[in-house]
Amino acid sequence: MRIGFIGLGNMGGGMAANVLRAGYDLTVHDLRRESATSLLEAGASWADTPAELAASCDIVLTSLPGPREVEATALGEGGVLEGMVSKAAEDGNSGGVYIDLSTSSPTLIRDIAVQFAEQGLSVLDAPVSGGPVGARTGKLAVMVGGERDVYDRVKPALDAIGDKVSYIGPVGSGSIAKLMHNCIGYGLQTIVAECLTLGVKAGVDPEPLYEAISNGSVGRGSSFANTYPNTFLAGNFDPPSFALRLAHKDVSLALELSREYGVPMSVGNIAYQELTAALNRGWADMDSRIAMTLQEERAGGVEVRIAKSDADALEA
Repeated sequence: MRIGFIGLGNMGGGMAANVLRAGYDLTVHDLRRESATSLLEAGASWADTPAELAASCDIVLTSLPGPREVEATALGEGGVLEGMVSKAAEDGNSGGVYIDLSTSSPTLIRDIAVQFAEQGLSVLDAPVSGGPVGARTGKLAVMVGGERDVYDRVKPALDAIGDKVSYIGPVGSGSIAKLMHNCIGYGLQTIVAECLTLGVKAGVDPEPLYEAISNGSVGRGSSFANTYPNTFLAGNFDPPSFALRLAHKDVSLALELSREYGVPMSVGNIAYQELTAALNRGWADMDSRIAMTLQEERAGGVEVRIAKSDADALEA
């Protein structure tokens, strides 16, 4: 199986190297040929354009900065679609697969998938998480959207890239999951900055403060491993794991401290408002995660629930 890889930056270069290391016949392309030097020395082939690369490969992978580059590379003149159509005509059959590893637009990849399907070609969106170190070491989460049978067929190639490859759903699902993952991450980053800053200004040295938080349930990651699956995701708020009234009290005290030391807490105040709104529903003695259902209501009655067996699988 010949694999093509377009985009050899901080992420793409490491992933392409792992594809080559896994024994695949690899062809590469980048706007800067010098980015491919080590890959070419290791046995990869070079293509001058995305179309030229796609015309010689069974699977084409792209790792690009964003939607503009993805659209131009996939659909533009001299792009992947042009090359894959040429290959299909020459071979007398379709079956080519285009996989975008970029963090990009779900709407765009769905549109790309429609245009490829018109030519008998398949598209998967498979954004990755783990950073440049994970790209080099193969320790990446790969979130895949598209047709399940296509995913099953190309999964061995994706296994060369990441150690946590998972099928999310129809095309676009992988991109949605990645965007939600990143938004959560940067939301956490903001509240972490608020609380560490307040803690230090209130008189605690940074190192023991950070260590204390790292050793607690937040630092140990118990929310995603245990708490959410057993409360919010299960729709189970009684008996409480930690009562709403206690959570409200704790955040209230943190904000009182922030006012005392003149530290703004934008995200902390939003959390307090959510807990207050839930408290006003009469949920004081329910589990504090019941406040998360307010957002479900605002989203139009969405329910985010996972069956117990599925939740157990997530914990494992």
